[in-house]
Amino acid sequence: MLSRARSALGKLLASYLGQPSRRYMPLATSDPIRLAAALRPADVLLVEGNTRFSTAIKYLTQSTWSHAALYVGPIPGLAVGDQKDPPVLIEADVLHGVRALRLSAYSAMHTRICRPIGLSDDDQQKLVAFAIGSIGKTYDLKNIVDLARYLLPTPPVPTRWRRRMLSLGSGEPTKAICSSLIAQAFQSVNYPILPQITVHPAPTPDCNDCVQERYQIRHHSLYVPRDFDISPYFRVVKPTVEGGFDYRTLLWGGIESDTEGATRRSVAAYS
Repeated sequence: MLSRARSALGKLLASYLGQPSRRYMPLATSDPIRLAAALRPADVLLVEGNTRFSTAIKYLTQSTWSHAALYVGPIPGLAVGDQKDPPVLIEADVLHGVRALRLSAYSAMHTRICRPIGLSDDDQQKLVAFAIGSIGKTYDLKNIVDLARYLLPTPPVPTRWRRRMLSLGSGEPTKAICSSLIAQAFQSVNYPILPQITVHPAPTPDCNDCVQERYQIRHHSLYVPRDFDISPYFRVVKPTVEGGFDYRTLLWGGIESDTEGATRRSVAAYS
């Protein structure tokens, strides 16, 4: 009885946190067609979300990015319906669990592509298979404590504790942080994101000053969307640049004095 009550309350909290915030509406900075053309399997798509849940994550991580999804390409068996917009993303959602999603779901939002550098074809396939194999895993909504931490959009948490706050609770609820699933996928092929690096003396008899770096993988629950952006092992890919940007082809329509018009013009220039 208590378990069912916790689960029901968890669903209510998840539904509330998943509602768009009235204070903020993100704008797309990449044309949907160019975005689709630029993506490659194993790319991480960062999203500037506009939900209550997103607001809390952006504050706790001090970042623009509140969500991350893994691009895997058309998924066999799921590419039904609209063939022009099949499910190509794998994401972890607090309410729906791990699911496949169409790219159009984020066509109106500010996004960024982060591409792993030098990932082999074999490891790329393994990584994609890991993510697809995770579809259907769900968030444990009975752990309402893990959801309640996001009810305050800007909780009074010291900077040094914010990352730890995101991983509060058991391992299962941290799947609400979408980056945890993606971090697990990359860790399954030993690809680094932001490892802890320690320096040790190298076991070389002829060199007393030689050292070697050792990489230690962080627990997947400690990763946040912005880590893929700042990682030295991921390249930022901008669809407009990839599509052949030439500033000389832009048609300028004059200067608008109002702030809203200036924002529209700025976004159009980068699309």
